[in-house]
Amino acid sequence: MREKRARRSKRDVFSNLVAGACAGAVAKSTIAPFDRAKIFFQVSSKQEFSYKECFRFLTYTVRERGYGQLWKGNSATMIRIMPYAAISYLANEHYKEYFKRDTGRLTHGKRFLAGSLAGLTASFTTYALEVLRARMAIKPEYIGIKQSLVHIVRTEGVSSLYRGITPTLLGVSVYGGFSFYVFGTLKQQHPLSPGDQLTLSYRVLYGAAAGLCGQSISYPLDVVRRRMQTGGLHGDHLERYSTLRKTITHIYTHEGIKKGLYKGLSLNFIKGPVAASISYTVFDYVNHLFVGKESV
Repeated sequence: MREKRARRSKRDVFSNLVAGACAGAVAKSTIAPFDRAKIFFQVSSKQEFSYKECFRFLTYTVRERGYGQLWKGNSATMIRIMPYAAISYLANEHYKEYFKRDTGRLTHGKRFLAGSLAGLTASFTTYALEVLRARMAIKPEYIGIKQSLVHIVRTEGVSSLYRGITPTLLGVSVYGGFSFYVFGTLKQQHPLSPGDQLTLSYRVLYGAAAGLCGQSISYPLDVVRRRMQTGGLHGDHLERYSTLRKTITHIYTHEGIKKGLYKGLSLNFIKGPVAASISYTVFDYVNHLFVGKESV
């Protein structure tokens, strides 16, 4: 009995890791061009965001450098997002099981906490790759992962790979908590007959709602972390973005809330729900292939 339970546990871990990695890879690859545009506007203190300017940036990139440049840095994204998503989904399942060990059920607070801790766990372990991805997305001289890593370490030091980690951890704790909570709660509350599965349309809808909710709430911290990660690359003084407080103060004072801390949010209303719906849907389907059951 104990051996059977151990084999099931190992199978579940493997399934969650593979399903999470697939979910992250498919979702991020789909929205990569929009992600690149978002980063471009987030890290610039001078360039105001609008859909017209976003379209102009994308068309200029294609015209001057080719379609492939829209996915520039996606290799670094895959190296980061696959372990990030795998760890995030696995951790969420682990924390949910831990929190319901006594009563067999999850309260709303514990479901939110499980998602929040999952985001923190995944982000902390893969953060350096996120910095690499952001640098490669906005600077032409950052060509390959190895070359970019060596350049950053030699010119700025190892600590620069963790610049902006504070707002990142704050942001993912909020995003992960709300996103996993909303998706899990909507699935749990959906009326289904025994043996039935949630249809594809509802998975996509609930995933989109989860992504929209999570990203809208945590978005200002996303802007702050991008500035801290890429500070000094656009002619800005690095000192302005050296700490969380300085970065928030500078953005708020010189750019305001709408054009600063929430710059590019409207693009996230498209990108965020699409990515989240794809990610949650792929995870559920791949996980079901391996273990024949779904997470709730």
